[in-house]
Amino acid sequence: QVQLAESGGGLVQAGGSLRLSCVASGRTLGRHTMGWFRQASGKERELVAATRWSGDGTYYSDTAEGRFTISTDYSKNTVYLQVNSLKPEDTGVYYCAADLSPRMVRYGRPGYWGQGTQVTVSS
Repeated sequence: QVQLAESGGGLVQAGGSLRLSCVASGRTLGRHTMGWFRQASGKERELVAATRWSGDGTYYSDTAEGRFTISTDYSKNTVYLQVNSLKPEDTGVYYCAADLSPRMVRYGRPGYWGQGTQVTVSS
């Protein structure tokens, strides 16, 4: 069993930055792909970034490319999402997720989810 716990969300003005953290526990995740998803009110959950713990296989959505950075610290069992140049349309609940299969993460069907952290960007 895997537990994922996100933190770092909050209210920020447009143009600002946040660093979201996801602490993983419960089992060894060295072979898992980790992903960050977000869900805006009334919209479907979408993948914004994903990576393996080694740092390879990194993926960014078109909206995240150039503004978001996903990184891992295996010694702390923590995955980060640095979000810069935030826009009001980045508002939503950000979820951390994990799966042994990169494809399951890319297709939005990872086996493990965190509880989410709210990001609100004001204009």
